[in-house]
Formats: sequence, C-alpha cells, structure tokens
Amino acid sequence: MIISVLLRNVKINLLIHNNLMYLCLMYSSELIKGTLKTVVLKLLSDTKQMYGYEITQKVKELTGSKIVITEGALYPLLHQLEAEGVVTTESVSIGKRVRKYYTLTSSGQERAKEKIYEFADFINTMNILLDLKPGVNYV
Repeated sequence: MIISVLLRNVKINLLIHNNLMYLCLMYSSELIKGTLKTVVLKLLSDTKQMYGYEITQKVKELTGSKIVITEGALYPLLHQLEAEGVVTTESVSIGKRVRKYYTLTSSGQERAKEKIYEFADFINTMNILLDLKPGVNYV
C-alpha cells in the first residue's frame, strides 16, 4: 500500500510493505514532464524493445520509486514518437492480451543521443548556475 502526502510542496510516498513503512521522496511533475522524452528514449536505446508497462516499472525500479511515470503521461509520448518515426511498434498476442512493443528506429537512436547530450549539458549548466557541490546534501 502507498500513502501519498504533501509536505512543503514535495510529494512524499509512504510505502507500507509487510507492516514496514518506507519513505519515498518523489520529484515534482514539472521535472518529470521536462525529462520524460529523454528517459524513454534512453531506456529504448539500451534495450531491443520494451512495452509501456515495462517502461514504467523499469523507471520505478531504477529510481527507487522516486520517479513514477503514469500511463497518462507515457502513452501520448509513445504515440507522438511513433508519429514522428522515432519508434516503431510490434503487437504480440500473449494469451488473450495484445502487448505493444516499442523499438527505436535508426533516427530514434540518433534522437536519443541528441536528447541525452542536451540533458547532460543542461545538468552541467544547472550545476554552474546553482553552484552545486558534489557530495553535499541539499535537503
């Protein structure tokens, strides 16, 4: 069970599992929106193919639940990337369900590299602008 609370404009998830409570800080939706395309392109560039739910779970796993991508944010982006020719889809029947797999095209691989470079440069610029020091806990 997850209980969400808002504390000083930061969403905090309290994860209750086997009667133990874990504190999970989550980032604002504004930050997630600005990085979602880069995150999805990076994941797809690292794998042969992924389906939507798999993407959401991989992000959740890699970030320790700090980033949770909703279907309402993910699927419109995947449809946009498909319309742009950045990804292709393959539908596979699994039992009674059809699972849609997403794969980067060659132009999608290039777009992923561009977005990752752009984001890395942005992080470097923000480090300079905010005068962030490695190893300092700003919380």
